[in-house]
Amino acid sequence: MASCEEEVLRIGRKFERMIQGTKTMDDAIELLNALSTLPVDINILTKTRIGMTINDLRKKTSDEHIAKRAKALIKEWKVLLANKTSSNKGDGKDVAAKNNSSASVSSTTCSESSKQSPQKASPGTTKSSTSLSGTRKQLLPDEVRNKCATMILDALLSKDLPDGTLDPEELAVRTERKLFEVHRGTSEKYKAALRSRVFNLRDKKNLVLRENVLIGAVTPEKFAVMTADEMASDEMKAQREKFTKQAIEEYQMAVQEGTPSDMFKCGKCGKKNCTYTQVQTRSADEPMTTFVFCRECGNRWKFS
Repeated sequence: MASCEEEVLRIGRKFERMIQGTKTMDDAIELLNALSTLPVDINILTKTRIGMTINDLRKKTSDEHIAKRAKALIKEWKVLLANKTSSNKGDGKDVAAKNNSSASVSSTTCSESSKQSPQKASPGTTKSSTSLSGTRKQLLPDEVRNKCATMILDALLSKDLPDGTLDPEELAVRTERKLFEVHRGTSEKYKAALRSRVFNLRDKKNLVLRENVLIGAVTPEKFAVMTADEMASDEMKAQREKFTKQAIEEYQMAVQEGTPSDMFKCGKCGKKNCTYTQVQTRSADEPMTTFVFCRECGNRWKFS
């Protein structure tokens, strides 16, 4: 008789063929029901990655009945996850040991909506990075790169996970790998780019970016090379556009209505026949910007 793990793998291979289109989905419901009766544990979940397969099936199928059954199975596993987490509370050293052994699949279960995980979660739906508490498995063999990937993972898990979340561990590793590739090592530019991505993922005013990364709307490879402007929230983009427009308008005013002065020497013609205007183009605690216009040659410049 086949073991539970072998049976899960066998069913998983059938689902993969369905997802790829090489097998019909006629017996999908029967297979989902069979999975529901199997005693799948954390080790089997980790090895087979069946949760991700079911999640892919749910998104791929056009059959509403199959999609609902897949989602129901995912919810069943989430309930078991919540019960497992509750039963592990207050067990002292046993909790630490269990967390250490099971943390390797914590983020996988987030994306797969799978059966069990060591993460402490609000019952039934979401998990956060606080539940990982440093006992997570090592994502990468290199210590520095592993720490960086872990920072990305913590940021991805810092808030509730949306429906259709992919494997956060895989997303973190792929993002770090692209950063490492682009910056050719763990240089200061690599670390600065990492900090920028972590900051934006944790930004409470920029929830859309984090959700887009988690559900795959923005790939890890794209996310790793996005500029600050591309990562910015809609609110921040609007604010920057407003400041830019304001600065341009004020600069144009400075050319026409500036105060005459001989304090400034034109770097182009050497004359001191200029007008200037000072405006606040950034936040109130930043220095004002001075716009200078040479009335002799028309040269313009600014400084803060």
